[in-house]
Amino acid sequence: MSQHEITKPVELLDERGHIIEEGWARRLYWRYDRERIKAPWFRIKEWDYYYVLSHKGGYGIGVTMSDLGYAGLFAIAWIDLKNRATAQVDTMSILPRGKTGFSPTSESGDVGFSDKKLSISYRLEGNERVISLECPGFEYPKGERGLSGQIRLKRDPNMDSMCIATSWKENRRAFYLNQKINCMPAGGSVKIGKNEYGFDPADSFGGLDWGRGNWTYKNRWYWGSASGALDGLPFGWNIGYGFSDRTPASENMIFHGNRAHKLEDVVFHIDTSNYTAPWRFSSSDGRFEMTMEPAVDRSSSVNLGIIKSVQHQVFGYFSGQVILDDGKKVKVERFPGFAEDVLNWY
Repeated sequence: MSQHEITKPVELLDERGHIIEEGWARRLYWRYDRERIKAPWFRIKEWDYYYVLSHKGGYGIGVTMSDLGYAGLFAIAWIDLKNRATAQVDTMSILPRGKTGFSPTSESGDVGFSDKKLSISYRLEGNERVISLECPGFEYPKGERGLSGQIRLKRDPNMDSMCIATSWKENRRAFYLNQKINCMPAGGSVKIGKNEYGFDPADSFGGLDWGRGNWTYKNRWYWGSASGALDGLPFGWNIGYGFSDRTPASENMIFHGNRAHKLEDVVFHIDTSNYTAPWRFSSSDGRFEMTMEPAVDRSSSVNLGIIKSVQHQVFGYFSGQVILDDGKKVKVERFPGFAEDVLNWY
């Protein structure tokens, strides 16, 4: 693996629709222009996914907005690690064709969606990302009904992020542009029924999965993420593979302080007959050795003809060891996060 790092701004695509310079970066240096994509409108995918976890409370939320060309997918998922429960409401828009309103950069632009089932909006206010939610039909397993809330994530502009631009071997016009922003302190609250769940920036953290691309139709990927603090410093990671040709770079990265520590290949060892059995993670460079004790499997299976998906996003507690660029070993004990195994026909 070459692990080619991009260190200055560059156009993403050339006149043929190919990535000009594939690799990874600490900032979103690639300039995304939807008009440069050489693909039918139904192959272009744009999405913003946020997750927020309260380490002390043992609960959290995942919020999805996506435009797949022929459909938009929107979801609010409540995750209760302490009580090993999850509940979700999702909905669709038909033939959005890129008009959902996603920005060409993660650093500007607001986006929102609303229908009879739910309302989601993302706003940028300086260094804060504001997530507003409304879902009157939400039903929690314990009996509460209705969900609403607002969460504010604070982004340190000096902190590294994970950015990657890669293509597919079978079609070099198909590409994956992605930024993962980890370890954002989270404040605010979510109300479910009559119960209010608070997020304190001292022990609640969120992450953003920002993506734009022209995908091939069938893909299986593995992704894991965690965000928090350790010894008073931001700490977390992003790991993943299986999506596009990762020869130029992996998306595996440890975050410690404001700095990213780049990893080689990471492999997920999963019992696919039982996703709530312990998971194990190993790396080719020996710098990420971890186990995860699952708490809840946010699983789903969708078959809408042209759109199919089998998903296991498993939230739980990670324990093990990571090694930073300078050789320092960092022990991890019951650190909340998630890992997923997803098979999609989009």
